[in-house]
Amino acid sequence: MKYWIITYGCQANISDSERIEKSLSLKGKPACSRKQADLVVINSCSVRQSAVSRVYGQIQLIRKESKAKVIVTGCLLEEDRKKIDCFVTIEDLLKKPFLIEPLRKNSFSALIPIMTGCNNFCTYCAVPYTKGREKSRKTSEIMKEVKQVSSQGFKEIWLLGQNVNSYQPSFSDLIKKVSLVPGNFWVRFTSSHPKDFSKETIKLMKNSEKITPYLNLPIQSGSNETLKRMNRPYTVEEYKKCAFWARKEVPDLFLSTDIIVGFPGETKKQFQETVKVFKEVKFDMAYISRYSPRPGTKAYSFPDNVSFHEKRRREEFLNQILEKMNLKRNKKLVKKRMKILVDKEKNNFVWGKTKEYLTVKVKSKPEIVGEFIEVEITGYSPWGLEGKIV
Repeated sequence: MKYWIITYGCQANISDSERIEKSLSLKGKPACSRKQADLVVINSCSVRQSAVSRVYGQIQLIRKESKAKVIVTGCLLEEDRKKIDCFVTIEDLLKKPFLIEPLRKNSFSALIPIMTGCNNFCTYCAVPYTKGREKSRKTSEIMKEVKQVSSQGFKEIWLLGQNVNSYQPSFSDLIKKVSLVPGNFWVRFTSSHPKDFSKETIKLMKNSEKITPYLNLPIQSGSNETLKRMNRPYTVEEYKKCAFWARKEVPDLFLSTDIIVGFPGETKKQFQETVKVFKEVKFDMAYISRYSPRPGTKAYSFPDNVSFHEKRRREEFLNQILEKMNLKRNKKLVKKRMKILVDKEKNNFVWGKTKEYLTVKVKSKPEIVGEFIEVEITGYSPWGLEGKIV
C-alpha cells in the first residue's frame, strides 16, 4: 500500500499527522505523489468554514484524478462529518494516538502534544466541539518522549496544546522537568490563554537556559465589550498587567498575539481600543485575522455586521503599525551577536530562528540545516534579519 497525507492547520495537526504516518508506515510506504497513492489521508482543520470547504474540494479532486481510498480525520464539527462518507476520528485511526511513536518530518525540531481539546468555549471557536474537552497526557509519557528526542540529538522541542497553561497536574512543573533533561535543545510551547498564564512559567523562562523567551499570548481584542461577546474571561487591564510584568521579568521577551478584527458588533470605537492596546503593549508579532462566521459556534448566530472591506481595512491598519514597530526593534539589533537554529535552505542561503523566534537569513551552504550557529546581525527589515556567521 502506498499512502499520501495532506495536513491542514496548526502544529498540533502536524504532530497528529506524524503519528498517523508512523501508523501507516507499518503497513505500507509513502507514495511519490498524491496521484500514485492507494490511500490518501486528509488531516483537516475547521477553524474557518473556508478550511472545511477546502477539504470537500480535495475529496472531489482526489476521487476525480485517481482510484485512491480517501480517509478524512482531524478537526471537524459533527454536522460537517455527516456530509463526508469517509470520516474517521483520530482516536479510531490510531486507536491509542499518544502511544504511537511519530514519524518526525525533520531531525532537529520535535512536536510533542501534551494535551488535547479545550474547555473555554470562545464564541467564535469550534475546537471544544470538534476535539472535545481538555485531556492531559500523563507526565511520564511526555517525559519519555522528551528524553527520546533529546537522546536523538533534536535541537528544539515544542510542547503543544490548545491551552498549555491548563495542563494537569501543572504546566510549570512539566516545563521545569523538560528543561532539566540533559541535552542541547531549546524548549518552546504554544498556545497560552491569558486567564491561566502563571508567574511561575515566566520565572522559569527567566531562569532557564533552555526555555526560550518566546510567548504567544492571544488577546483577540482590545475592547472589554468585544472580549465579553467572545467569551474571553479576562479584561484588557488584566491582560496588560500580565504582559507588562512578563516583559519586566524577561526584558528580551518576544511577545506575539492573536487578534480578530471585525467580530460581530465591533464598532469603530472598539477597534480603536484594540489599536491603543496594540501600541501600548508593542507586540513583536501579531496573527491578525478577519472574522468569518463559523457554523456550529455561538457567534454564528450573531449578526455579522462589519463589512468585508472594513474588516480588511482594520487588518491592514494593524499590520502597518506592526511593521513600523518591527522595523524600529530590528534596527536596534544590527551588530548584535545572536544564536540561531537553522531550519531551511535555498540557493546558498539558510534561514533560522533566534531564541526569541526572530528569523535570520545567512549566506551559507545547506549542510548546517538543523544546527545551532552564532551570527552577527548585518541587516534588517520589518519581518526579518540578515546576518553573517561568526
